[in-house]
Amino acid sequence: MRLSRRHLLASASTAVVPAAPAAARSGRRLRTGFERLAADGYALLAGRRVGLVTNPTGITRDVRHIVDVMHADPRVRLTAVFGPEHGFRGTAQAGGSEGRYDDPATGLPVYDTYLKSGRPLADVFTASGVDTVVFDIQDVGARFYTYVWTLYDCMEAAGLAGKRFVVLDRPNPVTGRSARGPVLHREFATFVGRQPIAQAHGMTVAELARLFNGEFLGNPVPLETVLMTGWRRHDFHDASGLPWVPPSPNMPTPDTALVYSGTCMFEGTNLSEGRGTTRPFELLGAEGLDGRWAAAAGELGLPGVRFREAYFTPAFSKFEGRTVGGLQVHVRDRAAYDPVRTGIALLVTARKAWDGFAWRPDNWIDRLTGSARVRTMIDAGAGTEEVVGAWQEELAAFRRTREAYLLYA
Repeated sequence: MRLSRRHLLASASTAVVPAAPAAARSGRRLRTGFERLAADGYALLAGRRVGLVTNPTGITRDVRHIVDVMHADPRVRLTAVFGPEHGFRGTAQAGGSEGRYDDPATGLPVYDTYLKSGRPLADVFTASGVDTVVFDIQDVGARFYTYVWTLYDCMEAAGLAGKRFVVLDRPNPVTGRSARGPVLHREFATFVGRQPIAQAHGMTVAELARLFNGEFLGNPVPLETVLMTGWRRHDFHDASGLPWVPPSPNMPTPDTALVYSGTCMFEGTNLSEGRGTTRPFELLGAEGLDGRWAAAAGELGLPGVRFREAYFTPAFSKFEGRTVGGLQVHVRDRAAYDPVRTGIALLVTARKAWDGFAWRPDNWIDRLTGSARVRTMIDAGAGTEEVVGAWQEELAAFRRTREAYLLYA
């Protein structure tokens, strides 16, 4: 593939701590970017004043938080922590953060990055006194999961503030096999999608960092990425041997991550997406819905998935304290399952099965899907294949761009 001049220039300012050859990786357990950094005695951070962007997922294999580990190690000078949405210690619900405080466990100052970008975020990095910003957060593979845009915003701000940026890689828990779904149109950019990537991007955070640096940042940041060893693109989370920590309050299990890039689109409707239940994004429903929706979805014969008629009472969010009807998504074959196509099919069938179906008045669905196309096509009566077919050309273009930044086989 021919690389753009911009990609070549960006690559010149991007250092990669490489993974071991594939033959050497086979038979070895997965080692995260942090594990490799620590095993090397933190040589990459020697003599640096380090600030760490992380949350509860930044843990070791024996479930110690890396902030606690690094703070206790004299070989690294950790001087600040930066918390994303939900906060460094993860106490805030969706749309919230923890603010500025001193961490009781370490005494380190914790700065809030949520909803900050550009120069205001660069000023936070400057005020913290760090010279190197390190990023280590578990992603779930969906464009509208905000941590990938925390990564983007922090990279941009670090560049503005003249800071070095290091990404410690972790697995994409739903594999890195392929990109799926519509690509964001720039006029619909928000914090659930800053730049034109696919709805299910199929990349790790280190790969995304290289993509952001090479394609989207006007001034590429001095970037170094510490890669994993032992991870293959077709691996789901359970192949990693790593403990699962919910990256956010409504991402309790890897099963949630598996469906999220499709069923999160129901945030853009008046149906419950299962927030306030023990199975968010797997349970969907509303008052007035019944088993006809699950039956209609089941008749589509979508690969790798089945639908069960379900009733539930959300403890918070939409329909709080009220019993609603709908369905539960049961993935039976992860390899065959396409979460985005399934999500579109469920939107199409829900609109037909329930007279009360409506989009959120702010057309949030457009922000989630990256354009007005999904909403307007479904409103016009388009079926699943027609909607999915409409984004194939832009998806193919993104896949070609993505290819140059992939780091694992």
